[in-house]
Amino acid sequence: LSAPAPAVTSLASSAGCEKRRGEGALEAAERGPGAAYHMFALMEDLLEKLKLLNYEEEALRRHHLRPLSRHYFALPTNPGEQFYMFCTLAAWLITKAGHPFEQPQEYDDPNATISNILSELRSFGRSVDFPPSKLKAGYGEQACYVLDCLAEEALKHTDFSWKRPAYPTEELEEEAITEDDAELTLNKLEEEIEEEETDNEENFIDLNVLKAQTYRSDMNESTKQEEILESTTDAAEWNLEVERVLPQLKVTIRTDNKDWRIHVDQMHQHKDGIESALKETRGYLDKLHNEISRTLEKVNSREKYLNNQLEHLVQEYRMAQAQLSEAKEKYQQGSGGVTERTRTLSEITEVLEKVKQEMEEKGSSMTDGAPLVKIKQALTKLKQETVQMDIRIGVVEHTLLQSKLKEKSNMTRDMHATMIPETTIGAY
Repeated sequence: LSAPAPAVTSLASSAGCEKRRGEGALEAAERGPGAAYHMFALMEDLLEKLKLLNYEEEALRRHHLRPLSRHYFALPTNPGEQFYMFCTLAAWLITKAGHPFEQPQEYDDPNATISNILSELRSFGRSVDFPPSKLKAGYGEQACYVLDCLAEEALKHTDFSWKRPAYPTEELEEEAITEDDAELTLNKLEEEIEEEETDNEENFIDLNVLKAQTYRSDMNESTKQEEILESTTDAAEWNLEVERVLPQLKVTIRTDNKDWRIHVDQMHQHKDGIESALKETRGYLDKLHNEISRTLEKVNSREKYLNNQLEHLVQEYRMAQAQLSEAKEKYQQGSGGVTERTRTLSEITEVLEKVKQEMEEKGSSMTDGAPLVKIKQALTKLKQETVQMDIRIGVVEHTLLQSKLKEKSNMTRDMHATMIPETTIGAY
């Protein structure tokens, strides 16, 4: 029951909507000119029945849904949302009609949900002469029909009965007229008679009550004998009194723009205005039509004349166009060979640059005297180190010779020292 993802199914849903609209238009054409508007009337009846069942409090508020518009299931707006609303209301109406029905969830199988709803509808004795796939869109005449039938069954189960309509009596609308701190309207004569209002408040007179009182007073006066044969009131005082109460006797009835009579009068006025304007403009339009027709004929004849006069130039132009197209083809072929040769030339140039760079490196290495100077410097350094090493060797040999001579002299001295006492002992 979840709504399809808009990024994936927007094109598919729009195509499906167009297809279903085309099919609905064909069916409406077959059934008659008023069949296309039948589901709008059916949807309005359904909405009234749902209001009688208090669907806003019992169904919508429980599922946190918004109230339906007059043509919610008659026009396609959001197929996923409409299908979920359809299943929710159908389950609630079935339960309201006395058959327990489980509330469908968001991820339930749509085909199974529709099949269960139609099964319950058939159990009420209602006929289903359309395929279940018609209800998958969540809108259309079939969806309105199913919900309307379930709403009727729910009203029957709740023992609801229609009563005769009580039409309100039409009354003229009120309009306030402020003049001399007084206002005359159509509904408040009794309030003016019963209580005196302050200066900031306004006085109201009900014309119906006023007419009734006037009628009763006239009847009473007619039953009485004529007692007053002539008036004793002064004419000047009468005129002053009339001028004083004249503003309070004015009554203006406000015209209602929604009244059909006003619309009819406006239609007649517009029709008269259109007819009068059409009479004046028809002559100008006919004259303009004739001038445009003559101008078009002149343009056509002039065009034919120019075509006949410039036929040879057109042929030359076509031949030039053909030659130009051939030259463009040859140019494209030649430009293709030039491009290939240019690529080969660029490759050869790169190889040549590499060879030149290698030759320059070898030539610079052969003419450069820096390695020879380094070799000479190294030989000089080796000679110096050799001389220093010879001197050190000589010093070491000299030191060794001295040590040997010293050791030898010491050994000779020791030998002489051992030999002298033996000679002395033998003399004694």
